[in-house]
Amino acid sequence: MGFFVFLPLILPLTALPIARLAEQHLHPRTGARLLTGLAAVLGLCSTLCLVLLGVVGTAQIPGNPLPDAWADPAVREVVPYDEAVGTVSIAALLAVTVSVAVAGWRHWRVESGARRALAAVPGSGEVVVLPDDAPYAYAVPGRPGRIAVSTGMLACLEAGEQHALIAHERAHLRARHHRYLLLVRLAAAVNPFLRPLREAVSFGTERWADEEAAQAVGDRRLTARAVGRAALAGPSAVPVGLAGFAAPGPVPRRIAALLAPGPGPGLRGWPPAHSRTGVAALVAAVGTTVSAVSSLNACLALLLVLHVVPMNPLG
Repeated sequence: MGFFVFLPLILPLTALPIARLAEQHLHPRTGARLLTGLAAVLGLCSTLCLVLLGVVGTAQIPGNPLPDAWADPAVREVVPYDEAVGTVSIAALLAVTVSVAVAGWRHWRVESGARRALAAVPGSGEVVVLPDDAPYAYAVPGRPGRIAVSTGMLACLEAGEQHALIAHERAHLRARHHRYLLLVRLAAAVNPFLRPLREAVSFGTERWADEEAAQAVGDRRLTARAVGRAALAGPSAVPVGLAGFAAPGPVPRRIAALLAPGPGPGLRGWPPAHSRTGVAALVAAVGTTVSAVSSLNACLALLLVLHVVPMNPLG
């Protein structure tokens, strides 16, 4: 196992180049899916790393609840790190557990609260218009999913721009962007190195919905104008964790992308291997693979030793 057990903690750094390049060189749909997958795998591997170090590193501390065989020299040889490393790992694992639990709870609270609020509006269908001067619009996942939009938001948009707004939110619901946002949020709670991926996926889902809206209304400039007017209307009140039309973020980059020609065929799949984006994607794929293999190897090595040691006690 050796030092390879530590690799999952630092290998998320291999995904940072593709997180920066995905915006310009990948279709938003492709980029969001790729970065979410990378974040989920790398976050899981980081967690396994902390568990392994915490379990074996504290095996020889008096009073630990682990089986005596786990403190055997043969086990210690597999993960030859002292109690200090194990103690730090346990503390980090506890912090990660609390961070993930809080992130998951906040996400659930926001979603469930939004669903209850919209369910209380009588006679409403898919689109729920809320009497509020604050400008906002966001998608609320569920069965069925619904769209909340304030009268303040509708007042600052023309009729065609309102259609673009609704198409944008429908794209969020159809593609289940809330799942992408939750996965990367949990992954970032596990390993701080994954926070750039969280920001990139958040932007990517908005760009994905922008492209779907532009295709639905048949006018990229109209969609860009709707995004700009919504942003200029004032600070958005989109709940954290939900995908919204005027969500805080790099609105000028969204507008610039909509004013440019739509994503060409070359952006709809895996980037060319000889391009910078292709190399960055390859580096991220290799880093994720090595992280997964290192975690699996460490788990198997520990399980095999623990299985053999009780039958062949040393000393």
